[in-house]
Amino acid sequence: MLLLISPINTQEAREAIDGGADIVDVKNPKEGSLGANFPWVIKKIREMTPNDLQVSATLGDVPYKPGTVSLAAAGAVVSGADYIKVGLYGTKNYSEALEVMENVVKTAHEFNDNVTVVAAGYADAHRVGAVDPMDIPRVAADSGADLAMVDTAVKDGKTLFDFMNEETLSKFNEDTHKYGLQSALAGSVKEEQLSLLADLGCDVVGIRGAACIGGDRNSGHIHHEAVARLKKMVESF
Repeated sequence: MLLLISPINTQEAREAIDGGADIVDVKNPKEGSLGANFPWVIKKIREMTPNDLQVSATLGDVPYKPGTVSLAAAGAVVSGADYIKVGLYGTKNYSEALEVMENVVKTAHEFNDNVTVVAAGYADAHRVGAVDPMDIPRVAADSGADLAMVDTAVKDGKTLFDFMNEETLSKFNEDTHKYGLQSALAGSVKEEQLSLLADLGCDVVGIRGAACIGGDRNSGHIHHEAVARLKKMVESF
């Protein structure tokens, strides 16, 4: 299981790198769960990140506007992102989500054939009217994306497990793997939940809050010691 850590700036990115993150995931929590950061921030973090580490960039909690999202995808790839993550927030069903993701995949590959595209849904989709998270593996596969992910849309202290139980998460991973894709899970994940995610077959675990001083994704700051502790745990599974 790979450890994805989500910094918001170059200082936090350095902490994530020094702590041993496998994937440095550039995001902007001020704009939502998968809020997009600025192109120059992505570019600077890619330049400072060792070549053997992947840099991911979130495109945002996106609306059902395939053209707008495609332009965001182009910007992230041109800025140096190896992974691009699309939060399917404004898509209400499979068809809308598929249309957005097909165009994102096409756009990303216009600029870099090797970029990894992530279709991300939300465990608490019912709270924001988004596509059912259990449709995400099929959306990812049918669009040509590489990973299917679940996060939480509303950051109010509830975790991934408040909305999807072990059986549901296991099925999400199984469905994703049946399509030949990798799975990623996030959503205010706690240290004590990491071993369970590994047991359930998760390929990538996404973390911000647990890597921050005080455990707060908004007011805290990522620290290399917290990242190193998480990395050590992940490597032990």
